[in-house]
Amino acid sequence: MSSQITNTILMVRPLSFGYNEQTAINNYYQKNLNLSYRDIQRRALSEFDNFVINLKQNGVNVIVVEDVSKGETPDSIFPNNWVSFHSNGDVALYPMYALNRRKERRIDVFDLLKDKYNFQINKIMDFSSLENNGIFLEGTGSMVFDRKNKICYAAISERTDRSTVLDFCSQFNYKPILFTAKQKVGKKRLEIYHTNVMMSVAESFAIICLDSIDDNEERNLVVNTLINSGKNIIEISESQKNNFAGNMLQVKGHKAVLVMSSTAYNSLSIAQINDIKQECAILHSPLSTIEACGGGSARCMMAEIFLPKA
Repeated sequence: MSSQITNTILMVRPLSFGYNEQTAINNYYQKNLNLSYRDIQRRALSEFDNFVINLKQNGVNVIVVEDVSKGETPDSIFPNNWVSFHSNGDVALYPMYALNRRKERRIDVFDLLKDKYNFQINKIMDFSSLENNGIFLEGTGSMVFDRKNKICYAAISERTDRSTVLDFCSQFNYKPILFTAKQKVGKKRLEIYHTNVMMSVAESFAIICLDSIDDNEERNLVVNTLINSGKNIIEISESQKNNFAGNMLQVKGHKAVLVMSSTAYNSLSIAQINDIKQECAILHSPLSTIEACGGGSARCMMAEIFLPKA
């Protein structure tokens, strides 16, 4: 049976992190800070390096690769959107919405994992050509996996194509749980761009913003699936979701820890923190520049490696 959490993650150290106008079209979490590109990169790099130190001090194996495309990949810090690594040795490559994000995909990373870290890669399942037809599925941003129970939660949006989720689930043997998640943007309710902004599935529990699922049937489907698969539900509000409280990831260090940003942690109530601490420890790190400019948080920065060792 697959494990839900891993002790090894891949992270990409950015060369030119910044506000990406191509993704801001439907990522409503991005903010254009009144700072120079140099200042933004400097702050993001500091947040990134401190985050890596924090993870390593807690016993997480972090494989850091340096970005190679200076000035071309402002979102390279979020590798979980272009790749996922699976326990059967398969790797999936994904079709990306923004043109400049397609440059983040790097086959040399696979050689590094095989040659330096002795991971086994059996097959590369490449969905990326779909982006040429305007079809997108952005990895574990679009899909939140219950790996142990082989369930895939996906909020359908411009970046999460329904038929491609179903194709992925067929090929990787996951049960698809599809729904629509929305958020307030001005006076409208618009689709949330990534599922992992509004929910996170851990070993024994799930963090989720149920208020973002407007359709009662869909909400009940998600709730019942979580409960029937043995997950305790810790509900967050839309305001907390806007502070990236849904963008969390449980990983294995010296012990199991739920990783989040300090923004997310500070948005939680004492009761919610206690509920989480009954399940596992909490690790949080300041990521405010990355969150504001990039519109993503702690979970987006970590690509989990479940590959077997060769």
